[in-house]
Amino acid sequence: MKQRVISALIALALIIPIIIMGGNIFNIAVYIVALIGLKEFIDIKETKKQMPLFIKIMTIVFFTLLILYSFSNELLTLSMDYRLISGLFLAFLLPTILYHNNDKYSINDAFYLIGGVFFLATSMTLLIKVRESSLNTLIYLILITTITDTFAYIGGLLIGKHKLLESISPKKTWEGTIIGSVFGTFVSTVFYVIVINPDIKLAIIIGVSIFLSLIGQFGDLVFSAIKRYYGKKDFSNIMPGHGGILDRMDSIIFVLLGFMFFITII
Repeated sequence: MKQRVISALIALALIIPIIIMGGNIFNIAVYIVALIGLKEFIDIKETKKQMPLFIKIMTIVFFTLLILYSFSNELLTLSMDYRLISGLFLAFLLPTILYHNNDKYSINDAFYLIGGVFFLATSMTLLIKVRESSLNTLIYLILITTITDTFAYIGGLLIGKHKLLESISPKKTWEGTIIGSVFGTFVSTVFYVIVINPDIKLAIIIGVSIFLSLIGQFGDLVFSAIKRYYGKKDFSNIMPGHGGILDRMDSIIFVLLGFMFFITII
């Protein structure tokens, strides 16, 4: 527990000033974190099979290009170059024929990497664009994930009896999920109404906050399912007591994706 608290305090000391500053410093920091997350995504795949060096290089190249090309002049609008998307599919699918050896590189590997690159690049781009749009909106989304996760853990620890999905995440309980969502919704809703938009209809922001709180928790389960498939407890040990980048960002990634459904109404 002590190690977990120290790691969290160090991370917060680094993250909070960067979030507040925003701009290129924030963008570069997100890109670096995203690259580490991508490495974890590849590393966990390599627990079962080593990926060819060429494929790993292409993964980094297309990941970087997707982030760079996903910007447009209009905030919170993603733009994609179809040449880049075509190149992504060709770069990962054609080598399945060229290698002609499933033990080295297969069609399953190709789609795993295509999906991972596109998914993580889109998520990290959304993180950058939300910060560009509004610091307070980003804080609102972070509050949903941190408060939900914190009270889900506390609730599960104190009164959790009924397992949520034991085969994927043995420690998660229905009680923890409900308590986490209640507190995550309450705190984030209060922040939104007081700081961002006092005139918003309460029913709307409560509904959105509940949805995002739940989708963040189930996003956590998606990443847990990946780890269980590969027989790993954590994606890495970059943060002692917490695991890797993807272990810490699993909820916020899904909250960012879910938030896009409501961007025009809140």
